[in-house]
Order: sequence, then C-alpha cells, then structure tokens
Amino acid sequence: MRVGVPREIKVGEARVGLTPAAVVEYVAHGHEVLVEAGAGTGINAGDDVYAAAGGTIVPTAAAVFDGTDMIVKVKEPQPEEWAQLRPDQILFTYLHLAADPEQAAGLMESGVTAVAYETVTDSRGGLPLLAPMSEVAGRLSIQAGATALEKPNGGRGILLGGVPGVPPGKVSVIGGGVVGTQAAQIAVGFGAEVIIVDRSLPRLRDLDDLFQGRVKTRYSTLEAIREEVFSADIVVGAVLIPGASAPKLVSRAMLAGMKPGAVLVDVAIDQGGCFETSRPTTHEEPTYVVDGIVHYCVANMPGAVPLTSSEALNNATLPFGLAIADAGLEALGANPHLLEGLNVHAGRIAHRGVAESLDLPFDEPDQLLAT
Repeated sequence: MRVGVPREIKVGEARVGLTPAAVVEYVAHGHEVLVEAGAGTGINAGDDVYAAAGGTIVPTAAAVFDGTDMIVKVKEPQPEEWAQLRPDQILFTYLHLAADPEQAAGLMESGVTAVAYETVTDSRGGLPLLAPMSEVAGRLSIQAGATALEKPNGGRGILLGGVPGVPPGKVSVIGGGVVGTQAAQIAVGFGAEVIIVDRSLPRLRDLDDLFQGRVKTRYSTLEAIREEVFSADIVVGAVLIPGASAPKLVSRAMLAGMKPGAVLVDVAIDQGGCFETSRPTTHEEPTYVVDGIVHYCVANMPGAVPLTSSEALNNATLPFGLAIADAGLEALGANPHLLEGLNVHAGRIAHRGVAESLDLPFDEPDQLLAT
C-alpha cells in the first residue's frame, strides 16, 4: 500500500502522523511511504531523516493526497484537506466528529473511509489510541492551569503549590478517567489540594487505592460538582463519552459562584467541551475570560509538546496502522476493536455515538463494509 503523511496544517499543530521510526516499520512491511516536505519539522526530523528511514519526500500535500491509498495524520482534516480525499482512500487520524458537523459532511461527501483513533477500542473496554494523548493532555492541563492562575495572565495570582505558611491552591477534576488521573498526579506533584469527582464508585475506589489519601474523591452529583467548582482555583474538565459530545457540566450561571480569577481547563473541548462557556482556542491565544473566570480551551493541547506527543501516539497507532496497510479494509472486519474506529464509509456514518450526536442516520459498520 502507498501510505501518505501530510504536514499538519491546523493552527498550532506541530505533531506528525508518522515518526521516522514508524516509517521504517511501514517500509519493512513492504509499503511505500510518501512524506510531505517539512512534515517532521515540529519534531526536529528533517526531510533527510525521513528519506534515510525509507520515506519518499514529495513537495506538496496534493502529491501526498493524490498518490496514496491511506492517509495517516494526527488532527482532523481541515476543509482544504477533506476536499482532496476520495472514495478509494482510507483516512486514519483523530476526527472528533460529534462536535464537528461540517467536517462530517465533508468526509461523507468525499466518500473516504475514515477511521478515528479516538473510537478504536481494546479488550478491556479502553480507548488505546486516545489514551496516550489523554495522558499528555491531562498532565499539560495542570501546567496550563497553573500558568493561567498567574496575575499577568488574568488569574487569581496564586502559586498552585503554595509555600510554607501559605496554603496551596485547590484543583477540582471532573472525571476520573485517563485525563483526570494524569491531571491529579501532576497536581499532587505541584503540592496542590486535589479532588476528583466521578460517577463510578468502582473507579473512585481504584483512585483512592492509587493515590493513598493524597487525592480526595467524591461521587458526582449536581450538588457535588457545584460545591467543588465553587471552591476550586483550577477546574479540569476531563469527561468523555466515546464518539459523542461531552455533557455540559458547568453552566454559565455557575461562574458567578466561583472564585474571581479561577481557571477552567476544558480538556473535553475536542468533543464540544464540558463547560457551557467553552469555545476552542489555540496555543497562540489559549485563554479568554468570561464573567471573571479564565478559560483555557486549546483544542490540540498535546500539540504544545509535539516530540513527546508524536512518539507516544505512534507507539499506540503503529500496530493498527500496519494492520490496515497490510490488509486494507479487511483489517477492520478481522478486528472488532479496530472496526469500532470506523466513523465514515461510502458517505455514511458508521459510529452510533457520532450519528446520535449529529442527528444523522447510523449504519452498522460491518454491514456497511459488506455493501
């Protein structure tokens, strides 16, 4: 198969779909890899490095899209990219379609087969291709929140970890999954007071065992969320419903009860955000203020650390990408967990959560592939 790696063009995105090490693996499997010139700049991998790995350097994105059977990316295709996709092509990348009806329409019109990292599953019910970026985003959420708390950035003007004689700040994490756990670990490392709110009692027990009293846990109710949001200096929104839009757990009316200059970090912004006042921001302009509350809603948080993120992502995606390159669409039929990643095929939506969020018809993925 001919596999294409275009340069990422989303604002502030410096990751790359395939690292040079991954290119070596694809070539070893007998595939040809076309890499757009400059695709690896953000991870300090020049065209010469990709050529040495066995890749073929092409001058433009058009050459990549026109000359390949599968496109491997990091972020969702932008309008100028989805316009270049075609029915006999496979797209393998993050999509987050539930919050992006325009992209969904573009992919459906193109006829491409779109497999989304974020809905591929594993035998334990996890999301193995989302997990590494969730780990990065969770850790970054505390760095970003702590910076936003600084007075010059609009925050309360407190040091998250405090100092002797001055109490630390408080971090409330809504959601105890991968993002929430990683955020809590870093917040504890900062010396902050940390609480995780989640609606799964088994998960709360696991978190209690993991943190050994360093993090408090609380069962999620509307009142619990209100109290923890009102008392926090940083609130991390870490909720996820695979393939679907994130629920709005903090309303605009609740901002009035928060500490002036407190920070909301919405890691769920790719799925529409879990705060009513959230809107996507960029690394260039990461924050804005609503009713005295600082909002950090960067839609590609791991893009701030592209070298770490690209390597972590490729570690997870490589086996799945190779399976698709080796067997084409038959790889999806042979692996029910990879089949869960199928979001769009032949102009139809093949993921129930995406279809319900966009109010579009849903087709069973195995049946859709068979037609």
